[in-house]
Amino acid sequence: MKLRRKIIGILGGGQLARMSAYQAYKLGFEIAILEKLKNSPAGMMTKHEFVGWVDDKKILTEFTKASDIVTLENEFVDYQKLEFIETLGKKVLPSPKTISLIQDKYIQKKTLKNNNIPVAGFLKVDKKTNYERIAEVLGGKFILKSRKMGYDGYGNYNVKSRNDFNEGIKKLSSRHNELMAESFIDFDMELAIMVARSKNEVKTYPVVQTIQKNHICHTVIAPAQINKTVIKKAEKIAVDSVKAIKGYGIFGIEMFLVKGKEILVNEIAPRPHNSGHYTIEACVTSQFENHIRSVLNLPLGSTEMVKPFAVMINLLGKREGEGIVENYKETLKHENIHLHIYGKDKSRIGRKMGHITVLGEDINKILSLAKRVERITII
Repeated sequence: MKLRRKIIGILGGGQLARMSAYQAYKLGFEIAILEKLKNSPAGMMTKHEFVGWVDDKKILTEFTKASDIVTLENEFVDYQKLEFIETLGKKVLPSPKTISLIQDKYIQKKTLKNNNIPVAGFLKVDKKTNYERIAEVLGGKFILKSRKMGYDGYGNYNVKSRNDFNEGIKKLSSRHNELMAESFIDFDMELAIMVARSKNEVKTYPVVQTIQKNHICHTVIAPAQINKTVIKKAEKIAVDSVKAIKGYGIFGIEMFLVKGKEILVNEIAPRPHNSGHYTIEACVTSQFENHIRSVLNLPLGSTEMVKPFAVMINLLGKREGEGIVENYKETLKHENIHLHIYGKDKSRIGRKMGHITVLGEDINKILSLAKRVERITII
């Protein structure tokens, strides 16, 4: 009797699904992809490509029946749609319960705070909330946020005055129904850490420094150049955060380092994360492989780095047009450069089109090389 390969269904077909799919294939599994458009970065890799979205019950049912287990590449899928998948007899990881505690940032922050995880001050914002009320609690400088669907800075608005507040409410309310306010944090550094958790194990990747460009993660330095005490604190808080949301799978925890020693959790992503792309070459087991392993409750791989340092830089679109790389030869002539292109049809200014990773013994040298190569690589 011929044995059928296990099929892992992934909701979403972008670059995160694509890189998880590589690892699924490496381990002998197949993937199914559900994405709104045909030939998405991950969809082009499988014969099990479903075009549509979770609000179409027919296509969602077909996708679910083709899958043995379902995971996701972003947290924006309504958790009730995930519950529907489970009514069809297929398990979803991270679970609908976990996603319900994450996708609304206000509920996420409440959950973390209730579990003694350090977070910035926050308040729910409704029609009765005014600038003075928020400023009284959070200070005159704070951030308005959409509670759902915000990423890469979308859905955020910095507030320093009543006029800013009114403008922020007007702008965000045009696209988002529910808002919250959060204290402005004057941080020393932004940190991130990936946590892989199965039913039997928990493993943490190195704590990294992330540097943003226009609210988009642009550069990752691994490991972060901070003292061991802070590293241990960040690791514990990250694991506690995943446990607080009853999380199983792979999780990216974004943090702020304040006054050299205080750690505050900013956000949790229940999926592979941009800050973990460096792990493909820099760690024994990448975040994407441990994503697949954790979802299937397989033994987790080592998260140790294979070189002392790594730098990852996102290749953000520098033009409007076709997603084609220029200067391939110039980019690839550097033998220590690892180039990843996501296969997106269209480039937009600021869109994540790929990334480069450099490993080495000298952090300053590899950071300088990565910056030089990023400047010449145009997508």
